[in-house]
Formats: sequence, C-alpha cells, structure tokens
Amino acid sequence: MFGILVVEDDFSTRKLMCVVLKNAGFRPIPAENSAEAISLFESEKPALVLCDIMLPDMSGFRLTETFRRLNSEVPIIIVTAKQAPSDKHYGFMVGADDYMTKPVDEEELILRIKALLRRAKVAFEQKLKFDELELDYTKMSATVNGKDCDLTQKEFLLLFKLLSSLGKIFTRNELMEEIWGATDKNDHTLNVHVNRIREKLEGVKSIELKSVRGLGYKAVKTDE
Repeated sequence: MFGILVVEDDFSTRKLMCVVLKNAGFRPIPAENSAEAISLFESEKPALVLCDIMLPDMSGFRLTETFRRLNSEVPIIIVTAKQAPSDKHYGFMVGADDYMTKPVDEEELILRIKALLRRAKVAFEQKLKFDELELDYTKMSATVNGKDCDLTQKEFLLLFKLLSSLGKIFTRNELMEEIWGATDKNDHTLNVHVNRIREKLEGVKSIELKSVRGLGYKAVKTDE
C-alpha cells in the first residue's frame, strides 16, 4: 500500500484528505506542520507528498525545497488556496510535480496521484536507496555515502536483485540462473560474489545480506 504524506495544518481539511486517500486504497500519513512532515518524510519514506503552502512554521514552498534535497524522486503535489499564477509558477520552480487549488475535486486529486505514481514507479524501479547505500540500474552503479562502491557487473546485478525484494528468499538456483544463466548445482561462484559484496558494503549499516541455510540468500533491513 502506497503511503501518502499529507502536510496540512487545518485539522478538518487534513482529516478529510486522509479519509479520501484511505477510501482510495492509500495509507495516509498526516502531518500538521513542517517539522513533523520532515521527520515523517525521513522515517516513513512516503511514495508521494501532498503539501499545503500556508503552514505555521515554514512555508510549503520551503518545505518542498527541503523534500527535494532529501529525495529528488518522490512526487510532490502542492494543494493550496493560493491561486495566483505567480504562486503556481513558484511552486513548480521549487520542485513540485503538480499544483492544485482548494477546494480540490476529490476524484481529480486521486487521478492525479495515481498518474504521478505510475510515472514515478518507473524511476523507482531503476533506483534503490537505503540510507547510505544507493543503486542506479541505468548506470550499473552503487554508491555508499556518495562514494563509488566499485562493484563488478555481476556483483551489482546480484545485489540489485536481492535488494529489490527485501525479505524474500531467493534460492541458489534462482540466483545462478538469472545472474549467470547457469542451472547446475555448482554455486561456489555465487558464494564468492556474495562474500565480496559483503566486504565492499562493510560500512553499510542499513541492510544486510543473509544466508538462509539449505535455501539461498535474502536481503533485510538491519532493524528486522
């Protein structure tokens, strides 16, 4: 279920938007001010943000800029009573993907959310980020705290496969067949590659590659 961060200081409006989102099959994450929103953005990692402009502690424009610095991929829709073209233009300039004025049509809001999530999903599928570790499939690159991790192509493909489905156990045969095209039982190469990846990710604390006795491997978050 996609989590949607709802940044809105008005209680009634925030509650209504959360009900609309829940009825549409989303998981609303309410925040009444910018400080709470930033904390939830980092901890909950929402799939999309709905952001008001007139907030008590920071303008929605500045908050949008902050979200963009924290994650450039998450779609942001500004939802506000401000209707001036200059406000709308500025909203897009600071990083919003869409701009809607209140009162919003509930059905249109859901349609716009779904359209942005469809487009964002393509980007998400090509990139994985876990705190200090980031993988970019299009570049076949992995970085730890912004520094190149220097993985070989096979190591990258293996790591990307495991991290794409956290908690899922992949059998040795599955991994050998997909990464090397091999269906035989000699999985020494697989073991060597997993160990090399572990060595190269020694400084990464957010995820771990675990052996599952008699089956294969899985990737998990370290708090699991």
